[in-house]
Amino acid sequence: MRELYPPIEPYNQEMLQVSNLHRISYEESGNPEGKSVVVLHGGPGGGSQPFYRQYFNPNQWRIVVFDQRGSGKSTPHAELQENTTWDLVSDIEKLRLHLGIEQWVVFGGSWGSTLSLAYSQTHPERCRGLILRGIFMLRQKELRWFYQEGASYIFPDAWEHYIKPIPEAERDDFISAYYQRLTSPDPKIRQVAARAWSVWEASTSRLLQDPNLMQKFSESDFAEAFARIECHYFINKGFFESEDQLLRNIDRIRHIPGVIVQGRYDVVCPMISAWELHQVWSESEFVVVADSGHSITEPGIRSALIEVTDKFASFE
Repeated sequence: MRELYPPIEPYNQEMLQVSNLHRISYEESGNPEGKSVVVLHGGPGGGSQPFYRQYFNPNQWRIVVFDQRGSGKSTPHAELQENTTWDLVSDIEKLRLHLGIEQWVVFGGSWGSTLSLAYSQTHPERCRGLILRGIFMLRQKELRWFYQEGASYIFPDAWEHYIKPIPEAERDDFISAYYQRLTSPDPKIRQVAARAWSVWEASTSRLLQDPNLMQKFSESDFAEAFARIECHYFINKGFFESEDQLLRNIDRIRHIPGVIVQGRYDVVCPMISAWELHQVWSESEFVVVADSGHSITEPGIRSALIEVTDKFASFE
């Protein structure tokens, strides 16, 4: 079982103006002369974490981590205007050009896997490899499973807290009901909804519940960005032309080395999505972690990802 690399500090931290409205926070760590990797966090709206750096050998990798629009240290906080999948794809390219990187490996889990696929299919010539975890493609069956009916059967105790802010009459469409509250002009209404939405995900993302994770997701600043931006993307169906867009466009990335790491007992992003992606992208390596749920911090997923990043670091 592989452990994280030791903690490191960034050698560069900056803000990049990507539109008249948005500035994104980014950092670089590891070896400035190493192989470049960009880390795409989850959510959307989840923000990056310092421990992301520790999934890469710092002697071999130039590690680029950034907060997507409205999340983490990026500004304005929790902003929904000019915040779409294609805005984020454009931001990744702006960041690559700003840093003078010709090609990089793209590393993303959960929503980060969605964005990784969208970016790589738009700019395949800029991708040296794809390392994807906990596959999510923002299709209606995936959204219904987690936010309407399905995961509720496995976590009925946590589900009670999720549905509490929504009156009975509106429970036939929780995403729409939450969207109304998360975009309310009343900050108290937004805060109650944001906490319930965010804690639901934290309650279900690990094989064994982690009270510390649930506490972090309940903090008001994190919860507002996470819940508002997620719900905004979900109500808009990911801003995709069709819900199978990422599967239909797989030919664009078929030549790019790719690995899919998936927890067998992932309740947030069930394994069927990873399986369906692998079926159309047979060139990808498919790694099923038998004793893991959704989170990047699950021991089995952590170990599998570090094995993959070490292997990719050795590729010419």
